[in-house]
Amino acid sequence: MGSETERVVHRGGCHCRRVRWEVEAPSSVVAWQCNCSNCSMRGNTHFILPSSNFRLLGDSHQFLTTYTFGTHTAKHIFCKVCGITSFYIPRSNPDGIAITYRCVDPGTLVHIEIKLYDGKNWESSYISTEIASCTKPET
Repeated sequence: MGSETERVVHRGGCHCRRVRWEVEAPSSVVAWQCNCSNCSMRGNTHFILPSSNFRLLGDSHQFLTTYTFGTHTAKHIFCKVCGITSFYIPRSNPDGIAITYRCVDPGTLVHIEIKLYDGKNWESSYISTEIASCTKPET
């Protein structure tokens, strides 16, 4: 993703629509498909950006709950009603937000490049990928 990628406001949320948010991000994103125990069970594939680009809408906060495990760095946030994790705080970028790309409303994502993240071997994958740069300011 370069600076030539158009930035847009994406809107999205959970299945029951009680959790709604908007995020400023490129129209073309790199999404990470992780094979850690949590992501693989949920089938989650997500793109990561600075948390300052994310805004929870309305009264969505009252429908959210959080699950953590292991290092407790990742905050797996999901809807209390329908159970969907439309966004969460990733271990790789605790200063950022991970958006489940399938939870973005249709029409604003024009291209998704999927990269694999070996969450079963988290430390070596963190070192060998550029995932840490996802929340760094664009230059």
